[in-house]
Amino acid sequence: MTSPPALVSIAEGPFSSDWPSLENYRVPEWYEDAKLGIFVHWGVYSVPEFGSEWYPRNMYKSGSKEFDHHLTNYGNHKDFGFKDLIPLFTAPKFNPQEWVELFKESGAQYVVPVAEHHDGFAMYATKLSHWNAGEMGPKRDIICELSKAIRRAGLVLGLSSHRAEHWWFMNGGREFDSDVEDPQYAGLYGPAMPDTTQPDEAFLDDWLARCCELVDLYRPQVFYFDWWIEQPAFRPYLKRFAAHYYNRAHQWGIGVAINYKNNAMTEKSAVFDVERGQLGDIRPMAWQTCTANARNSWGYIKDMEYKSAKEILHDLIDIVSKNGRMLLNVGPRADGSIPEEDKHILRNIGAWLKSNGEAIHGTRPWKVYGEGPTSIKEGGFTDADRSPFTSEDIRFTSKGDAIYAIAMAMPENNEIVIKSLAKNLTLCTKPVTKVELLAGSDLKFEQRENGLKIKLPSNMAPTLAVAIKIMTS
Repeated sequence: MTSPPALVSIAEGPFSSDWPSLENYRVPEWYEDAKLGIFVHWGVYSVPEFGSEWYPRNMYKSGSKEFDHHLTNYGNHKDFGFKDLIPLFTAPKFNPQEWVELFKESGAQYVVPVAEHHDGFAMYATKLSHWNAGEMGPKRDIICELSKAIRRAGLVLGLSSHRAEHWWFMNGGREFDSDVEDPQYAGLYGPAMPDTTQPDEAFLDDWLARCCELVDLYRPQVFYFDWWIEQPAFRPYLKRFAAHYYNRAHQWGIGVAINYKNNAMTEKSAVFDVERGQLGDIRPMAWQTCTANARNSWGYIKDMEYKSAKEILHDLIDIVSKNGRMLLNVGPRADGSIPEEDKHILRNIGAWLKSNGEAIHGTRPWKVYGEGPTSIKEGGFTDADRSPFTSEDIRFTSKGDAIYAIAMAMPENNEIVIKSLAKNLTLCTKPVTKVELLAGSDLKFEQRENGLKIKLPSNMAPTLAVAIKIMTS
């Protein structure tokens, strides 16, 4: 066991730990411009390759598939618990440079590895617990190595902390004779309290110390929180963390962002995040969707159900048209290798962005986000509940004097009609003077009363989405 953390001294600067002060926060320009980030869920929970990244919790819940899997494959929970998976997490194939080269190829601008998940095992060399990747498992400071590779590649480093949920995450192990009950492992298994209770002062002090340690050690420019920081007990500590982080950023001269969900923070004090879902319209303030290449797990399992690159790209386009950005998760195997399916998705997205990224990177919303028959259900956990987009579904972005129109599918007759750019429509008060295919050349067009009619080349190669640049006089 390590000694209790010293009380964190909030860094000096323009922000104090109250909402009126924190609402003076401004989203940095780099984050306004960035539209694609890579999320990485990787840890000891990747070893069983079963269930999801919640394996550490569910393996202690009698009657769950993870509980039965653990008994069959590892034995009794008292003799072989979650702690005993750590020596199996050696990560012999982990190569941060290879990871980052892939992430850059995808067209991403920032990368957010999970520094600590709900399981209580830190992926960095923390001074606040011996249960970390620097001392156990791979015996490497994973976050340090990744941070260096990310910055060498010219990408922006973010970090994610899911420590808040550790208050209750392992509580299933209290309900029967398991190693969670053994005091010598309390540093890993944590309080394991009922999830209906609020964290105590000792846990909250430790939570704040760990978050601030990550900031001070690695200087991340995004700090992502999962949902449970919305609990009332976290509120004063969350405000102290935000003040510390923003003041550190001020001292270092860098622009940063905190990601929060639901109502954990006020909307002006940080950046709102929607998990596995989208918004229905343009949000004036910058926001983010966090989602994953796989539908059924964030961490790697053998039965990953992957989305298609087309499906993910279409979500990205829709999100960007509404002033959002996508944080897209990959789940590496326990050995440190990235599955071929993840590579395929990222490279296909990157190939499209290489030719059409001008319509995405550095853009801002236009007057309307788009048009077309396909509706998007607003809110979290809706990414699996939608119909495919059609060629009549068009999304808009803008940059300077340019309007970008992106058709979500190839039209059968090689013709696109954009109703929002109809002649004399109030949305388009100036006549269209030039239309250009981003992945090609100038296009023939006619601005009519019923819309802007655009003729695509007859020999146009198939593409995941058709991006068009439109100029007005």
